[in-house]
Amino acid sequence: MNDRLKALADAGVSIWLDDLSRERIESGNLAELVKDFGVVGVTTNPSIFASALAKGEKYEPQVKELKASGADIAATVFEITTTDVQNGCDILMPVYDATNGADGRVSIEVDPDLARDTDGTVKLAHRLWERVSRPNLLIKIPGTLEGLPAITATIAEGISVNVTLIFSLERYRGVMDAYLTGLEQADAAGRDLSTIHSVASFFVSRVDTEVDRRLPEDSPLRGTAALANARLAYEAYEEFFGSDRFKALEAKGAHAQRPLWASTGVKDPNLPDTLYVTELVVANTVNTMPEKTLRAVADHGEIIGDRVHGTYEESRDAIAALEREGIAYDEVVRILEDEGLDKFEVSWKELLETVSTELDKA
Repeated sequence: MNDRLKALADAGVSIWLDDLSRERIESGNLAELVKDFGVVGVTTNPSIFASALAKGEKYEPQVKELKASGADIAATVFEITTTDVQNGCDILMPVYDATNGADGRVSIEVDPDLARDTDGTVKLAHRLWERVSRPNLLIKIPGTLEGLPAITATIAEGISVNVTLIFSLERYRGVMDAYLTGLEQADAAGRDLSTIHSVASFFVSRVDTEVDRRLPEDSPLRGTAALANARLAYEAYEEFFGSDRFKALEAKGAHAQRPLWASTGVKDPNLPDTLYVTELVVANTVNTMPEKTLRAVADHGEIIGDRVHGTYEESRDAIAALEREGIAYDEVVRILEDEGLDKFEVSWKELLETVSTELDKA
């Protein structure tokens, strides 16, 4: 395993890949990244699947088979995506076994158009869980207001969840509360809490993108908002999972919901391309990276230990400095959540259109 990535893993950061495709699975590339690059998990989203389908010929046999069976676009998307995730789960099963379920995970997202539909989200989460039928699956549920009760209901049923699209500290606290409430309901129903796992995907780079566009080119505050926000999220994580409420659940086998740093590819060429990895090193976290970022960290990422503890006051000062510049934190995170949902809906439509084209060609 690469020394830099080993140092990252030794610091308590689980390395997940933010990409999945049939080509990656069947070529052995995913297995190679697990073996040589320390990848212990995979995340997916509609954009990733749309890109894989548009580029890959590996899907043609299944598309032809589904068309012959009379499957419509929605059914074809469901079968293609769950097949890839199922196969990804199988590749990562040894990691799942070796880590007692903490890692070796593959995530699949509920349809983005259900982000504001609590009941629809819960129903699709059940359907995805049953179809993939792998214990190392994570169902991705957006951390919207409507998503919070869906998270609770899904966790209560013993289904492991990756909460996605979290930008604000307030919403993150709501996500952790929803998770603990779900565990309490699962416990009341007599479920084995040790089988339930969850991560909370806190988005990073998009915060700097939104904030920095409002700052002058020469502002020293550029590139500070995202790290400050993420570090304060970790402080909130420590508070929640150090509480008596969680400790009572932990005594019954419950696991903490680890923070997952998402959107860690650096968008600004003026910033170091490994910034959102090397500067968010702290124990009990996940960092899900596109392969470009993963390889950048392996090549030149400087892992110098914990970069989060001891930064909380500095991080609060950074947010306050932005407020003094007229950049309102609450407005920024609200815009980012709305835009995040819009982007996922656009990606979902692209996925449906791509599948429609492939069905027409079949």
